[in-house]
Amino acid sequence: MTASLDPQTVLRAYAMGVFPMADGRDADSVYWVEPRRRGILPLDGFHCSRSLRKTLAADRFRVTADQAFGQILQLCAQSAPDRPETWISGPIEAVFLHLHALGFAHSIECWDGDRLVGGLYGLALGRAFFGESMVSRATDASKVALAWLVARLRVGGFTLLDCQFQTDHLATLGVVELDRSDYSVLLAAALGSDAAGSAGAGPAASPPDFFALDPPPPVLGADTVSGPLSGKRIVQLLGHTS
Repeated sequence: MTASLDPQTVLRAYAMGVFPMADGRDADSVYWVEPRRRGILPLDGFHCSRSLRKTLAADRFRVTADQAFGQILQLCAQSAPDRPETWISGPIEAVFLHLHALGFAHSIECWDGDRLVGGLYGLALGRAFFGESMVSRATDASKVALAWLVARLRVGGFTLLDCQFQTDHLATLGVVELDRSDYSVLLAAALGSDAAGSAGAGPAASPPDFFALDPPPPVLGADTVSGPLSGKRIVQLLGHTS
C-alpha cells in the first residue's frame, strides 16, 4: 500500500503485468493487481457492428487524441448511474497526468460540438497499449473511441491491447480472456519488439507510433493538403475485422 505513485514504479509494474487500483475516489492508498484471467482485445478481432459502422461513417462525434487527457481522466473518475464507484483515486489520477506529460499515457476524446461526451485513456509501453478506463455520456461514444483506438494501434504498429478484465459489454466488442501465463507471453513479445529486434521487414519493423494515424502537417506550397481523419477512414481500416 502506498499514498503516492512514482511514474517509473508504475511503468515497471505494467511491464510485469501488474497495475494499480484503489478502493474509491477518495482513497489515499492503492493496491496492485495481477489478474489470473486477463482481458485483451485482439487488434484484428474488434467486433464493429453494422450500427457502429454507420455511426462512425456519419461522423456522429468529432474524435481527437491527447487533446483533453485531464478532462477524460476526470470524466472516467466521476460517478454515474451505471458506475457509482470508481477505482481512479487521487494518486492514480496524479501519476497518470505525470505519465501523460512524459509521453506514455494517451487519451481518445469524443466531442459533440464543444462538449466532451466520451472517450478513453491508457498507457502505451513498447508495442502494448494498456486500456485503463472508458466513459460514455452519449450513446456509442465509448464504442466510437475504442474503434478509433484500435485503428490507431493497428496503424501505429502495436500488437497488444490490454483491457485488464473481460466484461459482458467488452465481450460484445471482441475482448477475450487469457490465462496469466498466456498473457505474459504476449506482453513479453510486445515489450521486446523494436526496430532492431522485430522479425521481418515493413511497417512491423518500425518503432511503434501512437500518432502514426494522424495526417501529416500541411507543407507550405504543396498542391494538396491532407484534411482531418474521417469516420469513413476508420471504417475502412477496420474493414476486415468481424
